[in-house]
Amino acid sequence: MDRELLAGPAVQVAPALLGATVCSIVGGPPVLVRITEVEAYEGSVDPASHAYRGQTKRNAVMFGEAGRLYCYFVYGMHWCANVTCGRPGAAAAVLLRAAEILDGAEVAQARTLASSTSRLSAAKLASGPARLARVLGLNGEHTGLDLLDPRSPVRLTGLGATASPAGYRTGPRVGVAAAAEHPWRFWLPDEPSVSAYRPGGRKRIAGTRQTEAP
Repeated sequence: MDRELLAGPAVQVAPALLGATVCSIVGGPPVLVRITEVEAYEGSVDPASHAYRGQTKRNAVMFGEAGRLYCYFVYGMHWCANVTCGRPGAAAAVLLRAAEILDGAEVAQARTLASSTSRLSAAKLASGPARLARVLGLNGEHTGLDLLDPRSPVRLTGLGATASPAGYRTGPRVGVAAAAEHPWRFWLPDEPSVSAYRPGGRKRIAGTRQTEAP
C-alpha cells in the first residue's frame, strides 16, 4: 500500500511524507527522524527537476519504481536526499528538506561536528536538506536503496501521518529559479526545523536542480 501511495504524482505524494519517519542505520547506530518539510519535483514537466531534460546516469533511479532513495551532490559540498515517486518512467521525486530528530541525536550531532565547527541546537540538526542527509549518513553510495524494504539500512514508515491539508502549509520552493512560482513546498506549521524561505535567482546549470545550502 505504501508503494502504491508513493506511485502518485509528486505534488500528491509530498504532503503524505510529512510526519512520516526515516530510520537510518547507515554507518553506525540508528538515527530516527520525523519529516517536517518537503518539496515536490515533477520530472519532465518541471524545469526545476533533474529529470526535466531526460534520463542520465545520475538521475536514472528517478525513472524506476517509487519508494527508492535518490541522493545527489550540490554546490560541490553537500548531499541531499529524495524519495522517488510516480509510475516508472515518470521520474518524479520529493526532496526531504527538514526533519525533527526523534532518536540518535548524539550520532547526529557527531556527524555535524565532523564537517562543521559549529554545534547546532537539536532543532536545527536536520534543518535544511543537506543537514538532513548528513545526520542520516547518506551520500551517493545509497542512491537506489529501497526505502520500503524491511531489510534496507534506510527505512521510510508512517506515510500519510498528516492526512488533512489543514495540518500542513504550502508555498514556493526554496532557492530555485525555474518554476519558482509553483507552491510545491510543504511543511508542518510551528516546527523549528522548517527552513526560512529564500527565493532563487542564481544562474542554474541547464538541466539541473539546485537547492539551498544550509
